[in-house]
Amino acid sequence: MAGKRVVLVTGVANQWGSRVAASLLADPKYHVIGMDNMPPEPGVASLDFIEADIRNPLLVELLQSESVHTVCHLKIIEQPHLSESAFDLNVMGTTKVFGACAQAGVRKIVFKSSTAVYGARPRNSAFLDEQSPMMGSRKNGYTRDLVEIEAFCNGFRRQNPKVELTILRYPNIVGPTASTTMTRYLSERMVRVLLGFDPMMQVVHEEDVIQSLVHCIINDYDGAYNLAAYGVMPLRKLVALAGKYPIPVIHWFAYWGSSLFGGSAAGGDGFIPFDLDYIRYPWVADTTRMRGILGFEPEYTCEEALREFASRQRVSQFKPDSTRMALDEKRLRDTLERRRRSREGNSTLLEEQMEVIDDE
Repeated sequence: MAGKRVVLVTGVANQWGSRVAASLLADPKYHVIGMDNMPPEPGVASLDFIEADIRNPLLVELLQSESVHTVCHLKIIEQPHLSESAFDLNVMGTTKVFGACAQAGVRKIVFKSSTAVYGARPRNSAFLDEQSPMMGSRKNGYTRDLVEIEAFCNGFRRQNPKVELTILRYPNIVGPTASTTMTRYLSERMVRVLLGFDPMMQVVHEEDVIQSLVHCIINDYDGAYNLAAYGVMPLRKLVALAGKYPIPVIHWFAYWGSSLFGGSAAGGDGFIPFDLDYIRYPWVADTTRMRGILGFEPEYTCEEALREFASRQRVSQFKPDSTRMALDEKRLRDTLERRRRSREGNSTLLEEQMEVIDDE
């Protein structure tokens, strides 16, 4: 372990922590410690796992004794209902993790958030930048907790200027294996939308979430950044690209029904798994800082991410796992297009580097 940079990943047993840890472990320059209150799924080879709660009072001692350089904090419960236990883990747990990092001399923290913190409102600007006020839903437990955490982060930065804090805000996450609010929303063949409303929407592919988190762990970027796939589209087109059929519902009936049956108007996951404002009003984020400062470009466009999601659902009904994705023509076409963009991007980078050498 001598000479390696030590990275601690909280929430290593969940869908994000396990994949971030696995990606970092592929680089011999990093020693990865996974921390969770339950063991991760088998398969994360050579992971140094510690079974502990993030609220454990010995966390400071752990960070110091292991000489942790970076903490990637992913231990968050994505609970739609308002829950005091989730609030205690998400908000109070995060404050304890960040406080322990500052006390132990951790160099930087990377935190996964959501563009939902801006809120979905009729008067939102066309693109919400990172300085937009956080007016996120107070009816959805996960969004409420993220707003509270980000408010805490503002004070934490002022009090601990030596700790680099990177916050990555993502829109709806989709992908062949991700379990998110959007994938649950699109899980039924008939998808409810609100009659008379068709807001512009963003998505990001699950693989780009992992790669951007790793990118910010490896490199140094302080501040908050919106990350989303290229492309913005109306909700009904999003539903169609996912291979589903929109079913319009009168909005007042949807709000009433969701509240009555414990659904999304109360922050739940019954009638529609959203706070309904998020499929009624726009909440599109500006990604200028993602490209200009992070230098990160998601591999999947919005349409490609949705088509792959649709492909996995469509062909899985007829083919075994070993062949279901390989037989999908649209998926292969998107793969070829992504590889072409990657080659062109690498070629452009090489040309710019050669120009610098020639100038010298």
